[in-house]
Amino acid sequence: MALRSPPKSKAIQKPGSTFQKLLKNPQVPFALALLFADAILVGLIIAYVPYTKIDWDAYMSQVTGFLEGERDYGNLKGDTGPLVYPAGFLYIYSALQHVTRGQVYPAQILFGLLYIVNLAIVLSIYVKTSVVPWWALSLLALSKRVHSIFVLRLFNDCFATTFLHAALFFLLKQKWHLGLIIFSAAVSVKMNVLLYAPALLILMLQAMDVFGVISALAGAALVQILLGLPFLLTHPVAYLSKAFNLGRVFIHFWSVNFKFVPEPTFISREFAVALLVAHLGLLTVFAHYRWCRHEGGLPSLLRLKIAELSSFSMTRFYCTSSTTKLLRTECTFIACPICCGKPRFPHCCV
Repeated sequence: MALRSPPKSKAIQKPGSTFQKLLKNPQVPFALALLFADAILVGLIIAYVPYTKIDWDAYMSQVTGFLEGERDYGNLKGDTGPLVYPAGFLYIYSALQHVTRGQVYPAQILFGLLYIVNLAIVLSIYVKTSVVPWWALSLLALSKRVHSIFVLRLFNDCFATTFLHAALFFLLKQKWHLGLIIFSAAVSVKMNVLLYAPALLILMLQAMDVFGVISALAGAALVQILLGLPFLLTHPVAYLSKAFNLGRVFIHFWSVNFKFVPEPTFISREFAVALLVAHLGLLTVFAHYRWCRHEGGLPSLLRLKIAELSSFSMTRFYCTSSTTKLLRTECTFIACPICCGKPRFPHCCV
C-alpha cells in the first residue's frame, strides 16, 4: 500500500516580507502619503491664498442664460465674451451654480476635491506605468500653476483634464470603448482635448480592427450628439460654429508660449496656418517613426487596416499583432504617445 505524502503546508509569510516588498517598490504607499499631504496643502491654499478673479463670473453669466431657457449659442455671453465651450461645460457649471449658488468659496472646496481626484488618477497612471522612480512622484504635487488653475481660478480645464486622465486610466486597462466615451466627455467640456486625438487614433488602430475602431468612435460621437441635442435641435449652426470654432483668434495678451511674437503676426491668418501645418507635420513624423515603428511606419499600418476590411469577422474586434500584445503588456506603449510632448511623461519620446 502506497504511503501518502504529508500535505504540503502553506508557506508562512515572514512578518518582514511585506515591509521588504514596500522597500523594493514603495510607489503605492508614497503615492498615498503624497495624496494626503497635497490634500492638506490644497486646504491651506483655499484658506489663505486670495482667489484670482478671471472666468468664474463669466461662466456663471453664461450658465444663467442657459438655465433661463436660451438655446442659441450666439446669445449665451459673459463678461469675457460669447460662450465658446461645448454643451458638457454648461451642464457641469449649471450643477456647480446650483450647489454653490454662484459663490466662489464653496466652489473652491469642490474644485479642491476635484484636484485630489485628478491627482489620484494621475498617480495611479504613474504607478501602473512605472516610468519614473518613486521619489519623482512628489513633483506632481509641486506645480504652482496646477494648484492655481484648480482652486484659485476654477477653470473648466480642471474637468476636461480630469476626464482625460480618467480616459487614459481605462485605456491602460484595455477598456477602449469606455475610454473613448470618457474622452468624448472631456471634449464636451473643452475642445482643446482634441489635441490628444491623433495619438489616440493611432493606438486604437493598433489595438482594434477597423470595425472595432468605428464602433468606439461611434460611441464617442453619440456622447457629443446626446449632450448637444438641445442645441442641435434648435440652433445647430450656432452651436457647432461656437462650441467647435477652429478659426477662433486668440488674444495676444493672454498668450504664454508666443509672447515673443508681435501681436499683428500673432493674430494673422498666415501665422495660424503655419502653426497648423507645422503641428500636423510633426504629428505625421512622430506617427511614422515612433508610434508606428513596430508596423514599419504609418503607411504600413494603414495598409494593414485596409486589408482587414476584406477579411472581417464579426467575432473579432481586437487585433492579435505583436503591437497589440505590446499594448496589453507594456502600459507605457499607450501612455507615452498620448502624453508625448506633455510634462507628465517627458522622457517617453526620446
